[in-house]
Amino acid sequence: MALERRSDHPYVLRRRWLNRTPDANCQTVKKGIEHPRPAICADVIASLIKVACYLHDQQLRRREPNFLGEGGLRKGMTRARLAAHAGRG
Repeated sequence: MALERRSDHPYVLRRRWLNRTPDANCQTVKKGIEHPRPAICADVIASLIKVACYLHDQQLRRREPNFLGEGGLRKGMTRARLAAHAGRG
């Protein structure tokens, strides 16, 4: 039996509430992940993936200006290495 996908469905409302829980952790969603109905378990896991993707996108957006101005990790490591060598010589 498939879960309904209405935006006012109790499962959807519960998931939205959980997604907005401050300081949420594994225990916050454990009941849903361990639910005996595979559809509910899958829905909770899919929800966690959506949240992770959203947070990753936000992080990339915030880091983009710095990356464009200063370069990436490799460029920063090269600068640090050159500065360390210059300090020794």
